[in-house]
Amino acid sequence: MPDALFESRLTALPRISQGKVRDIYSVDDDHLLIVTTDRLSAFDVVLPDPIPGKGEVLTRLSNFWFGRTTDIVTNHLSDLPLEDVVTDHEERSAIASRASVVRRLKPLPIEAVVRGYLIGSGWKDYQMTGQVCGIKLPPGIDQAAQLPKPIFTPATKAAFGNHDENISFERVIDEIGLELARAVRELAIAIYRRGSEYAMRRGIIIADTKFEFGLDTDGKLYLIDEVLTPDSSRFWPADQYQTGISPPSFDKQFVRDHLDAMRWDRQPPAPALPDSVVAHTREKYLEAHRLLTGGELD
Repeated sequence: MPDALFESRLTALPRISQGKVRDIYSVDDDHLLIVTTDRLSAFDVVLPDPIPGKGEVLTRLSNFWFGRTTDIVTNHLSDLPLEDVVTDHEERSAIASRASVVRRLKPLPIEAVVRGYLIGSGWKDYQMTGQVCGIKLPPGIDQAAQLPKPIFTPATKAAFGNHDENISFERVIDEIGLELARAVRELAIAIYRRGSEYAMRRGIIIADTKFEFGLDTDGKLYLIDEVLTPDSSRFWPADQYQTGISPPSFDKQFVRDHLDAMRWDRQPPAPALPDSVVAHTREKYLEAHRLLTGGELD
């Protein structure tokens, strides 16, 4: 396998944030540089073993979807060339396939989650209450079943190390106001519909996903972060789909299952991953990229 990038290091730019996967650098008053590393997290803990090429897959897929949704919403990508931002050739070469120069925007304090199928925390909420984020659903829906129509089920944007919490649309209104809440809901569902219909034709079911949005100084809304990737979405192979179970996926569920089998307490530090688990997880990311884009990584 190729070398993995666990953490980026740029000498000319200040790093202002480091998330579970992304390193963010300040470029100027109007731009940021996002470097998507190969770090992998599970249960909100960063694992010690990166997945080689994962950051490039996430970057390429996000750019793929950004390009196919510009008629729905403006995104955060800028026209500023990476060469003008990272002038050191060696440093630029190390991140070129996983770096994005973006507009500096103010992120909204919510995750815009859209569900087309009933699984995960939505399935658990439905079993207990018959609802998901305050949305009442028909009785008798099976686990992993397709919903009558996609639903907007927002969540809080938890601090690093904490878990997101499903919230109602009314809570979103309290956070960002009615007009903006409605715009986010409409855009998120439209992007999900566009992506899920395309992915189905390529053999992938997008069961659910989350988007992030941000505002510029004029209050214009932008799509930011990542879009319809195996990290932000639940991808299922269409030819293996069935209800009543949690279907196999293209995301890191394989890693979660391995960690659960080890009876890890989900507290840091996380255990090391065997080479076979790293290789299998890498292949799932690459397969998702191949199916959706029709292309191979270099």
